[in-house]
Formats: sequence, structure tokens, C-alpha cells
Amino acid sequence: MTKADIVHRIAEETGMEKHDVQSTVEAFMRSVRDSLEGGENVYLRGFGSFVIKTRAAKTGRNILAKKSIQIPAHNIPSFKPAKDFVDNVKSQVKVD
Repeated sequence: MTKADIVHRIAEETGMEKHDVQSTVEAFMRSVRDSLEGGENVYLRGFGSFVIKTRAAKTGRNILAKKSIQIPAHNIPSFKPAKDFVDNVKSQVKVD
């Protein structure tokens, strides 16, 4: 599902104009991004949490140059779904 698919589905369900829904979806994504970039986690009860995870420094390998490189500690954005969300996906989506 793409952002356009989400906008289309919300517009159908709510009766709102697509351009209004598009603006709302983009504002939501911008708010989540801005919060995470500002160091603040986003919690959506019943859906999940957008959180910042810290990765520790580690030694990696450049296989082509056959050298070890030091990868510094860094933060990455992550999504953790709510327990009900996970349970519903487990029970409703069949394993291929």
C-alpha cells in the first residue's frame, strides 16, 4: 500500500476531498518526522510507537578493501507496533 492508496481509502471512507486528505496525511508524517528529529518519541495508543533507538559503536569490515572500519554509535528511527496490532496480524494474515 502506498501513500496514494492510503489517501484514496481515507477519502472514500470519510467523504473528504482527496487534496484535504493528502494534506492531512502529509502533515501527520511531517509531525512524526519532526518529533523524532527533535529527540521526542511518538506514541499512538492502539497502533504503536515511533521511537528513537540507539545503536552502539561497532567494528565493521570493508570486504573489498579488506580493512576493518569503526562504525560510530548512532540513533535510528524505529516503529514498535502495539500488542493488539501484532496479535491481529498474527491471527489474520496467513503464512505463505
